[in-house]
Amino acid sequence: MVNDALGRRSSQTRQSTGKRVRLSERDLLWLQKLHQHGPLPTSYLLAYTAALRASTKRQKERLGDLFHEDNTSHCGPYLDRPPQQFATLKAGYNQLVHQAAPAGLRALKDSDLSHETSGHQGPWVHRHMVACITASVELTTLARDDISFIPQHQILARAQTTLSCPLKITDLSSDQLVRKDLKPDALFGLTYHTDQGDRFRFFVVEADRSTEPVTSRNWNRKSFQRHLTQYAAYVTGDAYKAHLKLTAPLLVLNVVPDEQRLALMQRQTEQQVGACSYQLFQTFPAFAPPWRPPGPNHALLEDAWARTGHADFVIGEA
Repeated sequence: MVNDALGRRSSQTRQSTGKRVRLSERDLLWLQKLHQHGPLPTSYLLAYTAALRASTKRQKERLGDLFHEDNTSHCGPYLDRPPQQFATLKAGYNQLVHQAAPAGLRALKDSDLSHETSGHQGPWVHRHMVACITASVELTTLARDDISFIPQHQILARAQTTLSCPLKITDLSSDQLVRKDLKPDALFGLTYHTDQGDRFRFFVVEADRSTEPVTSRNWNRKSFQRHLTQYAAYVTGDAYKAHLKLTAPLLVLNVVPDEQRLALMQRQTEQQVGACSYQLFQTFPAFAPPWRPPGPNHALLEDAWARTGHADFVIGEA
């Protein structure tokens, strides 16, 4: 086994010592959150287990064992470190990003902690961004008594549906009625515990890394222009209520890397929709190029989201 000058194992290549690894309650919680959200940085996993008061050093060492060691009861290491994270600038200085390995998923199934997923779509960095968004919101709720997080798999299981919803919309380039499936990047809900009882809101997430055009003459190509048309049918047409079996409001969270992209999307919303209460916008600067694995972003719950024709909105307030 070849270690670095400080005696550490490689961050990219597995180097087993033959050590036997048995999953603890903490390990299973990490695997659950990776299964629920997708690939997450170390800081997120440590935040989920902060109440256990274990040292940061020991927890990082444990994450290393879950990646390197294959002497387990589920025939392999429990964690993967996706190779795409090492393609960014100065990757060696970044915190590591983890995802559940096949053995980890088998362990969750054996512990009755597995659930159906809709399968995050798109390039890896996009999926990582979506995971950081939803996990950031959940982690911020864990520090509060007045609000609780409802994960996507619970909403879909209750409605006995998938994340994808077929919609009939008008192709703006031809005026023809066409069918286009709408599949958000993610879905979650919030329960607000108030003196008058519990209240609910639900949210779909659209993570935008400036890789798609704001407008396009080709209606078959995904664009923000088509996004606005589809969500007008889904939200204001109440299609989401039938699809997700919900009566509470649904809002669209558009997360973008920088203020310039946010301004372009707001301008298109103003031109195409006008005043819009359900399209919300906020930046996540860590995902502007060159992206770096971020820490939990508490601003997504606690800070204001911009809207067109309406006052800014804080989703962490009932």
